[in-house]
Amino acid sequence: MRILMAFIAVLGWFSLGLQLYILISNAPENGLTIQEAVFNFFSYFTILTNLLVAASLSIQLISPLSSTGLFFSKPAIRTAIAVYIVIVGIVYSVTLRHIWNPKGLQMVADRLLHDAIPLLYFIFWIFYTPRKVLQYRNAIHWLIYPLIYLVFALIKGLTTKWYAYPFINISELGAGKVTINCLFVAVAFLIISFLFILINRSLKKDLTADSI
Repeated sequence: MRILMAFIAVLGWFSLGLQLYILISNAPENGLTIQEAVFNFFSYFTILTNLLVAASLSIQLISPLSSTGLFFSKPAIRTAIAVYIVIVGIVYSVTLRHIWNPKGLQMVADRLLHDAIPLLYFIFWIFYTPRKVLQYRNAIHWLIYPLIYLVFALIKGLTTKWYAYPFINISELGAGKVTINCLFVAVAFLIISFLFILINRSLKKDLTADSI
């Protein structure tokens, strides 16, 4: 388990560092200052969620008995993070992958952040999360993080005219269309959350997780 956690964490930090390097390097040609590029970097749900994955695993490895380490090792918290990072992969594949064709280092960062890490964390979750401990009401609590992000992203977009994702671009789509898009995403979060809970409650209790 610790080997897999360490591998995902290292891959996550590498991917995040690579993406930050790319954004800073491309800042001049995109008409951005380094500060603006860094701010934009931390404005993506993908980046924040991959950061959450890397940080949570790192803390569990370095200080597993600390209050933060114990918090991130809770089944409900691990599952919430799993939902968020899997949503990253799904939303990217459904709405964003077809609108651009990254090359070189950008393609590497793109594949790691949207494909490899979501898949690896899902594998970690399914093997190393205690079974039959989640409740369906957990799904409502898990909406807090994406809702906070949405408010932040919309405020940033309205004030700077830069939106992290095209489907929340009020300037181009209008408030009505963006509201519908956000509702679809919220429903997707709930569906994926309920699916994860169902999987957890359905798996046998004698799998690897219960021996940890």
